[in-house]
Amino acid sequence: MGAQRLGGRLLDVSSDLKKTPLHALNLSLGARMVPFAGYEMPVQYAAGVMKEHLHTRAAAGLFDVSHMGQVTVRARSGDNADAARALETLVPVDVLGLGEGRQRYALFTNDEGGILDDLMIANRGDHFYVVVNAACKEADFAHMQAKIGDVCELTLHDDRALVALQGPHAESVLAELWADISSMRFMDVRACDLHDADCIVSRSGYTGEDGFEISIPANLAEAVCRRLLDHPDVLPIGLGARDSLRLEAGLCLYGNDIDTGTTPVEAALEWAMQKVRRKGGERAGGFPGADIILDQLENGTDRRRVGLKPEGRAPVRGGAVLATDAEGEDVVGTVTSGGFGPNADGPVAMGYVTKAASAPGTQLYAGVRGKFLPITVSALPFVKNTFKR
Repeated sequence: MGAQRLGGRLLDVSSDLKKTPLHALNLSLGARMVPFAGYEMPVQYAAGVMKEHLHTRAAAGLFDVSHMGQVTVRARSGDNADAARALETLVPVDVLGLGEGRQRYALFTNDEGGILDDLMIANRGDHFYVVVNAACKEADFAHMQAKIGDVCELTLHDDRALVALQGPHAESVLAELWADISSMRFMDVRACDLHDADCIVSRSGYTGEDGFEISIPANLAEAVCRRLLDHPDVLPIGLGARDSLRLEAGLCLYGNDIDTGTTPVEAALEWAMQKVRRKGGERAGGFPGADIILDQLENGTDRRRVGLKPEGRAPVRGGAVLATDAEGEDVVGTVTSGGFGPNADGPVAMGYVTKAASAPGTQLYAGVRGKFLPITVSALPFVKNTFKR
């Protein structure tokens, strides 16, 4: 099977690909399957990437994201606060102050302040439920096991599927299975019964739209998804539209926009680090790379992740060089993700530039096939988010 690209990333070409619990359903829906993060995954369905993207923004899209890692973290002492304190030794966010039934975006960092992965942490009362990226999940689990395994019992689940229902009609669709869904707000997490399946539902997602992520027992996942897909407002959505949706929403893709050589401050993710973990905070530092990251929070960085809007209709892809001049001599950065934004009605991109070139409105030039084309630094996101707060 030949190499393929998604969002600028070279896809895994291993012949020994894993399959999600929804593999048979994906095939029955006419999905075009590609290798991604060690799994055979749907890149698009019959509707095609453009229609899938626009349908998600207008109605509701259902995504198979079962390749992601689902981990439970349970304190061996039985006190969930001990699990919170253990997790805080790995991430620069406030886990101890995270209320029961709430979820928070977090980052595993290394000793140099780089990002090992980005993840979601949910307080389930007697344990924490963590969702990590597919390509990193084995390494993330080993990292957690090595660092906090003596304090916490960790379980990486292969017995659950994960799907995302995203879009302005997501609430009304899911309310037909569980009426209480309307009481949830952005980043709430609840246990519920959906079509006779014990599920964990969070009001979150990766599109910038209101929506939900649903963890389902693997053996019941297809039945739940078929029930959701029976609704006329719901279409199945593949990885292609998932990438264009998250790019319009200004959301990072691990391995493209953030990695071990990028700090949270360089990545413009300082909003994810609460006051209590910063200098002067009650639990300042104590996570890998704290000295570097906390210094950057106070003094800034030499480079910064920014939005980018190319002129014209031609997309500028990841890897393109950014310069201040049309000859490309004064290089100030690189594009990390780029493509066409259907709702932005034009090409959109993200990348890193020097501090001096990071202000919105700054005119730059992107190297595309031997030419340097005009591109402007833009505020993120490219489309307004619709989270229900």
